[in-house]
Amino acid sequence: MEEKQNRYVIGVDGGTTAVKAVAFDMTGGVAAVHSERVPVEYGEHGEAEQDMESIWQAVAACLRQVVAELGDGVEILAVGLTGQGDGLWLLEGDGRPVRKAAIWLDGRAAERVEEWNRSGKAEAVLDTTQTTTFPGLAPVLLEELREAEPDAIARAATLLYCKDWLRYRLTGELSTDYTEASRNFLDVRTAAGYSEELARALGMEEAIGLLPPVRQADAFGGRVSADAAAETALPVGTPVGMGMIDVAVTGNGLGAINNGDGWLILGTTGFVGVLRADATARSSENSMVLATGRGTQVLEFFAPMTGTPNLEWIRSTLGLEELTWGEIESMARTVAPGSQGVIYLPYASPGGERAPFQDTAASASWMGMSITTTQAEILRSVYEGVAFSLLECVDVLQLTGELVVSGGGFRSDLMCEILADASGQSVLRQDAPEAGARGAAVLALVSAGVAPDVKAAAGMLATSLSRFEPDSTRRQRYRAVHEVYLRAREAIRPVWPQMRALRVDGVASGDDATGNATATAGATEAETAPETGVSPDATSATETSLPAADAAPTGRQSPSDKGMEGQ
Repeated sequence: MEEKQNRYVIGVDGGTTAVKAVAFDMTGGVAAVHSERVPVEYGEHGEAEQDMESIWQAVAACLRQVVAELGDGVEILAVGLTGQGDGLWLLEGDGRPVRKAAIWLDGRAAERVEEWNRSGKAEAVLDTTQTTTFPGLAPVLLEELREAEPDAIARAATLLYCKDWLRYRLTGELSTDYTEASRNFLDVRTAAGYSEELARALGMEEAIGLLPPVRQADAFGGRVSADAAAETALPVGTPVGMGMIDVAVTGNGLGAINNGDGWLILGTTGFVGVLRADATARSSENSMVLATGRGTQVLEFFAPMTGTPNLEWIRSTLGLEELTWGEIESMARTVAPGSQGVIYLPYASPGGERAPFQDTAASASWMGMSITTTQAEILRSVYEGVAFSLLECVDVLQLTGELVVSGGGFRSDLMCEILADASGQSVLRQDAPEAGARGAAVLALVSAGVAPDVKAAAGMLATSLSRFEPDSTRRQRYRAVHEVYLRAREAIRPVWPQMRALRVDGVASGDDATGNATATAGATEAETAPETGVSPDATSATETSLPAADAAPTGRQSPSDKGMEGQ
């Protein structure tokens, strides 16, 4: 027993607003955890960038702290990796970053996406990678920066993603897995390799030379180098796993590896996904598809752009930051389902929305308000709007039976109850903190040879579950409310482009009675982006891209009394 207690696996989650290292014991318990905030730099034209070296230094600090907390005389079996997906993470030939990473939230290429839709390039991407384009997709950003910063792109030698950058710094190995490769030039229909045909169709044949080797997510990813050991306090030679993109990795922690297995995550972004036998079994051309590396199997999913930041934003905007998330939820519970007719559209990302529909001009809004509307009604409407966004994805993917959920936003009992009532389906929540890091740790146990397969590794770190059953009366109420939500969105959608134009024009002109409109506009956009106190565990998704610590780095409690994990 003592030997088992002294053996640990570490999961690293490179989230959007914070990075985290979590040590799990062999019973699935969290033995040590540390997170560090990583800022996102927002520009006036939709830019969203992060300093790659700063992200590595933050991860190294997390690892040093976790190793110190574990103490002497322990065995670290392996280190697993996950992180935010998409964006453009470029290295020069000597391994140094070409520039700051343009991350998945980057919206500067919104007009280019529309151009790709008209020119047929978006269709070529869809045919090969089975996913829709959006401004933060690597090929889109590569073309955008090739025109805007040709000298920088000319220095690029390798295109990685967040977790691949972290693995490179840990091991010196340049590689990626199938889920990440699916986001650029991998032919997802066959998972046989990168598509030179797609590169030609996009007019960027040179991009193929930037792409690293593709390996299985549970493959051996290298060993901690002497340089990395000095920075992280990890033992030299510690096995490092390949890992997965954050939106996909949580499924491994749930043991979801078979066709038909599905799950939901609510973090910085949302996530609703299901495993399919192959790409032809997908249910929607608007969904995103990732090759898993298990033959032709794919993960079909939707990832709404903004999840828990909607809640962080409204708490801040209403001046309720001194309240715990338990108190916030109690306020929302004083209001009946339907929020007294207040409808919230949760499309708060500067880059628009990508799921379950694509619209780069989409924006958040409230409808149905009056001078009698209360703070509690506004709060509940945000919970409901976020749940409705996920429910729409559930419906399109035709997920039936129990809805298995994880991630920081679902640590809120109210959110789980609303989803159960609105869907009419039972909600099964994994009562396990650090969902993204846990999934990465599961894969690492296989990578290091500690477990024979993902199912066995997930069993080693398994935790308890909570069930939420739908209420028939509230179900009927939410049927009506959801219908109004959908109609409200379609009613306002035609003016989204004009609203976006006003927002951009206001930033460009800086014409304001106070003389500082440009500064104000920039601050507003930053405040509405996922940088408002949600720390990563979700996805990352993911929890994502898709992501919070049990205690958020700001010291505030996160949604529900247990805290919010945020992708």
